[in-house]
Amino acid sequence: MEKLPFKRIITHNDFDGIVSAALCSYALKVNYIFFTGPVAITRNSVSISTEDVVCDLPYPLECGMWFDHHEGNLEDLKYRHIDPETIPGRFALKDSCARVIYEFFSLKVKFPSYIKETVEQTDIIDGFKYNSVDEWREMTPGKLVDATLKIPYDSPKKKNLYMKELVFWIRNNPLEKIVNYRPIREKLKIYEQEEKRMLDLIQKDSYFHEKDLDKEIVILDFTHHNRKPQVIKNLAFIHYPNSLAVLEVYNLFEQGKKSTNLGFSISLSVNMNCKSHSKNLGEIMRTLNIGDGHPGAAAGVVRAKSKKEMIAKKEQVIDQILTLWEKQ
Repeated sequence: MEKLPFKRIITHNDFDGIVSAALCSYALKVNYIFFTGPVAITRNSVSISTEDVVCDLPYPLECGMWFDHHEGNLEDLKYRHIDPETIPGRFALKDSCARVIYEFFSLKVKFPSYIKETVEQTDIIDGFKYNSVDEWREMTPGKLVDATLKIPYDSPKKKNLYMKELVFWIRNNPLEKIVNYRPIREKLKIYEQEEKRMLDLIQKDSYFHEKDLDKEIVILDFTHHNRKPQVIKNLAFIHYPNSLAVLEVYNLFEQGKKSTNLGFSISLSVNMNCKSHSKNLGEIMRTLNIGDGHPGAAAGVVRAKSKKEMIAKKEQVIDQILTLWEKQ
């Protein structure tokens, strides 16, 4: 495949985004990686041109190629009267953006044999495709690498540097080899300590809403913290193995200061992977017009001008989420 005139890969700052960048870097021979989140794209906070490849993020105003798998981003294109088939790249409702990219380039590029396994593990991690809590807790090479992204870093710059290293490690090596690298082993030791702290915090800040009589959704309310705790909300399923979902509520921090704006993040339990159901968390966020996501995981933002308004909106949105959950 001849070299195309792309200079930068703009990708989501999570495991799927990193693997997606690794695949695009291999296929397109691009080594400049930029990490960001979906909000920055929707707010046009990142300058993007036709020389950029965008992965695992909403479609920007323009770009050279776009790869994504989020249902909500497809809905946004429909709202903007944009046919995804007219955009260079590919959109498909797959378990991971890495899968979309792998299937797109496999017709033109011969990937190393280990890439197939890397994409399969990315499907499981990003799609939360586990059949039990025990299976979810099994630390596969992909899960180990993903865990290193969930520890505290001294600065965003240091985390970005590490993620860039990961892109090229993943591009050039199987995950089984990468997990034995010293930087990863060191970060995994930190993760073990952090996980214990997170489990203790979840136990202190979790509850069930009074209208949730069957205790289906665990609520993690971190709004009383002066700093947003770094927590993997799905760890709540260890304390509450019979629950069906976990909802995290927290204050947004803007320029390092706690604001009265709220973030909501919700995920289905692994228990839901073993049964037929009609739950769609992304649809709940879109119905409330506060965010987006997958059927199994979604997030949103609610803005408030005062602490009093914040408290009122927090209770209102939690109640609305529970109502929509019951109706699905």
